Amino acid sequence: MKKLLAMLLAALMLLACVSAFAEDAEYPEVVEGIDFGGATIYVYDYWTASDDRKAEPTEEEQAQYDYRDWIMETYNCEIHQIAKGDWGSNVTELTNFCTAPDGTLCLYILPPDFVGTPMANDLFATWNDRDLIDLSDEQWNAGDVDFMTVAGNVYGVATGKSEPRQCLYFNKRVLEEAGIDWETIYDMQEEGTWTWDAFEDMLKQINKDTDNDGTLDIYGMTGSNVDMYRIAVFNNGGSFFGFDDEGNLIVTAGSDETMEALAWAKDIWNTYGYQQPEDGSWDYYKDAWKQGFCGFYMYQTYGGFNDNSEMSDMEDDWGCVAFPVGPKGDTYYHIISDNITVIPNVYDDDTVNKLAYIYQLWSATTPGYDDEDAWIGNKYNFTDDRAVDETYAMLRESDHSASDACLYIGSINDVEGQDYLWNLGGSTPAELYEAKLPVWQALCDTFNGK
Repeated sequence: MKKLLAMLLAALMLLACVSAFAEDAEYPEVVEGIDFGGATIYVYDYWTASDDRKAEPTEEEQAQYDYRDWIMETYNCEIHQIAKGDWGSNVTELTNFCTAPDGTLCLYILPPDFVGTPMANDLFATWNDRDLIDLSDEQWNAGDVDFMTVAGNVYGVATGKSEPRQCLYFNKRVLEEAGIDWETIYDMQEEGTWTWDAFEDMLKQINKDTDNDGTLDIYGMTGSNVDMYRIAVFNNGGSFFGFDDEGNLIVTAGSDETMEALAWAKDIWNTYGYQQPEDGSWDYYKDAWKQGFCGFYMYQTYGGFNDNSEMSDMEDDWGCVAFPVGPKGDTYYHIISDNITVIPNVYDDDTVNKLAYIYQLWSATTPGYDDEDAWIGNKYNFTDDRAVDETYAMLRESDHSASDACLYIGSINDVEGQDYLWNLGGSTPAELYEAKLPVWQALCDTFNGK
């Protein structure tokens, strides 16, 4: 009740003062010498069907319109953010444009799954060492800047903080019935003692054959085993791909950290996981989790924290923590998957400088509306405070964001899933690694231009 009253009071105060606050907001200092000569600049995303403005905008929407009008008037340009292609074809549009540039000034926003091939073919201009932007500024997502950095050059950016991905949900009722105080999981996460061993101890308590027929009725966990395999690797200090000192993409999946993580995760899954029934669909775990016979659920945050999420009709109360840390790990991670903004490598250096700067202005939070807690939205409606204030908030930070260099050579499913993680149940990590290594090495060689 205390939190609810505080939120209502804050909302009323915001409504009362938002107009005055916005009016007092300061726009960025004008940079002299930037004049686009009335040119049109396109920010090509893959989701905006029309950038027509609303006839009756909210105060915040109107403030953004006013701010963007100021940008365009100040730097003598017209800017449109609109879809060029869809999720899978925007990269093709970029490639076609770079092959036959027509003088259009534009930037492209791509899913991270598709940045590898154009990067390998030198289709992206660099963002680092630009006079007008500072990539260490909090506007830029540090994890994505790191992901898009190869041999010291930054080939793409993302703004703001990442949406957390992999997380570990828990069913409060199931844990309580197993004699587990679920608050202690949050405590261990905060103290840094939420480890593989602690997790397995709880799984042992939860697994139960309630009718003594030799078959488990309550399972320690269910969910996406591939998500668990991947995050176990990163939370144990491992990886699948990385770069050597010369900036070449290399296979790192054979490291001790990675092999240990996959062997452990496979054993955990086989021992405590409710797995796909013979007649079950690939996403069987979504319904199984909501039925309430599993203690933990390995999935991603959008399954529970978002409006109209898959768990919105779940009867049992749930909490959420990061996946636990392995013996060779140093902190909790999720694996980022943010859209990346790139500049086609068809412009002279001065034009790239100006495009980078105009995008910095365009993508910035509207002055006067930079609420640090805006990301919370109505997440408190779905779960307990600690899941939001401790887990979700922590995983948004770049210190807990890991990037998977697999995306330089293909999608997660094509490179790491198919013929590897999807088959882990029937073979050992080492056997699969030896079989997959020649294919992975060839993909790395292609990326490296060999």
